[in-house]
Amino acid sequence: MPRLRRQEGRLRDLPVDGEKKVLLAAPRGYCAGVDRAVVAVERALARYGAPVYVRKQIVHNVHVVRTLENLGAVFVEEVDEVPEGAHVVFSAHGVSPAVVRAAAERGLHAIDATCPLVTKVHREAVRFARQGRRILLIGHTGHEEVEGTAGEAPEHVTIVNSPDDVDGLEVEDPANLVWLSQTTLSVDETMETVRRLRERFPELQDPPSDDICYATQNRQVAIKRIAPQADLVLVVGSANSSNSVRLGEVALEYGARAAHRIDDASEVRQEWLDGVRTIGVTSGASVPEVLVQELLDDLADAGYADVEATVTAEEDLVFSLPKELREDAAGNRDARALGGRGR
Repeated sequence: MPRLRRQEGRLRDLPVDGEKKVLLAAPRGYCAGVDRAVVAVERALARYGAPVYVRKQIVHNVHVVRTLENLGAVFVEEVDEVPEGAHVVFSAHGVSPAVVRAAAERGLHAIDATCPLVTKVHREAVRFARQGRRILLIGHTGHEEVEGTAGEAPEHVTIVNSPDDVDGLEVEDPANLVWLSQTTLSVDETMETVRRLRERFPELQDPPSDDICYATQNRQVAIKRIAPQADLVLVVGSANSSNSVRLGEVALEYGARAAHRIDDASEVRQEWLDGVRTIGVTSGASVPEVLVQELLDDLADAGYADVEATVTAEEDLVFSLPKELREDAAGNRDARALGGRGR
């Protein structure tokens, strides 16, 4: 993604009691699933030419979407907005079987950029539904990922939005329950929801493995380490990015005096910096690193040039691109077929 046009000196270097510094979280930013999805749209445009249609936002970041639009991607809400026979990319959040069928009925050339970790949850939902189990899906009603997972077995799924939903749940067979979760939730809140579910339904079965993705967990662990030391935490990420919003909430829960989510550096307000010595900086899993670097540049203008990395994990996972994009137009295997790129 190209750099934004930065307004140098927008933030003033005002005195505070003590030395100013930034604690920079690592890991942060793009995860493997997001990188794969964004590269998939770029490759589809390069191979098939513009326009390539994308159902919903490919990932939840306004700057990524805008950049892809400038390259020729057209974002739509539903596949019935896509011209018959055109190419359409399904977003990283996944889609229900009903969406897949609707695309096929319109003769669309579908490219599935669903994150493989989300696909894993879909497969779990299908398997448990075939076993006749009631699935308690912990997640946010209306989120694309939850809609896609629930759509795999709608007659078997009950959505649980938060721990407060648990007391009102009614189920026919308390001995035949299993829980799954959206991949981008707060780890702590999800575990609290599970704890309360198990209090009500002691025979509740766990999924075979944790559904919250590695990147969501890693970014939360990093901000938990930083938060107790931070007067202010800045989370780069868009408002509809579940994992970005959770990072701000986790920062406050773990001791940050204040936390703000911003789409980019231009949203930082001078008054947020009043009396602030230590700023924690992180970014959600759908945020290009360039947006973080621009924030650091602005903070340096304000006297926060001392940047200390807080590293809690190393990430090297990559995913294969969708099968339609693993070869170039001439049929040669593409050099990036086995993963995206760290950006």
